[in-house]
Amino acid sequence: MESFQKDFIELLVRYEVLRFGSFTLKSGRTSPYFVNAGQLRTGRAIAGVGAAYAAVIDAETVPCDLVFGPAYKGVPLAVATATALSMGARDVPFGFDRKEIKDHGEGGQFVGTPPTSGMRVVLVDDVITSGRSLREAATLLTESADVEVSAAVVAVDRQERGRGDKTTLEELRDDLGIRVLPIVTIREVVDHLHGRELGGTVVLDDSKREAIETYLAQHSA
Repeated sequence: MESFQKDFIELLVRYEVLRFGSFTLKSGRTSPYFVNAGQLRTGRAIAGVGAAYAAVIDAETVPCDLVFGPAYKGVPLAVATATALSMGARDVPFGFDRKEIKDHGEGGQFVGTPPTSGMRVVLVDDVITSGRSLREAATLLTESADVEVSAAVVAVDRQERGRGDKTTLEELRDDLGIRVLPIVTIREVVDHLHGRELGGTVVLDDSKREAIETYLAQHSA
């Protein structure tokens, strides 16, 4: 892994974005780990995450005229990513959507910079489970203007099976025809954290690793 990926994993643990235990997902599955971007509640935390998203965009040389985050968890991710990109050679705008279209004031469905025909848009989201939020965001963007969704960047790829024999990430790539780039996969997370002490505690011991491997054996492609 790249150094920014290792730093990112440790940041997720430090701010309890990534937790291990027993969690019921929206899909109804019981998972031995959970990723919650809502834990990014400080300036330093969100700045570190934005730097990781920007590092992926730069490393993969993704064309980007707009960073777009689907409401609500994607909102701070879009702001942080655009801010991090501006620290380098790229000063790109950011935008996000409203859950409900505003019918007063400036009105409309978009906040920040709206999608405009000809733009190459990068979507940012926290984690791929079903892929629903990314599908909806891509549809919203392409129906709003003649834009190209050049890539979607997500924090963690759970590497779970989708509707068929492919992972959800692979299905998204095929269905939407875009690059879907995770900062890290769950297997990379496990490999980096297993047996490692962070803050004086072993974050991922043998039993927790075994629980994740069992889960992936049942639900990964």
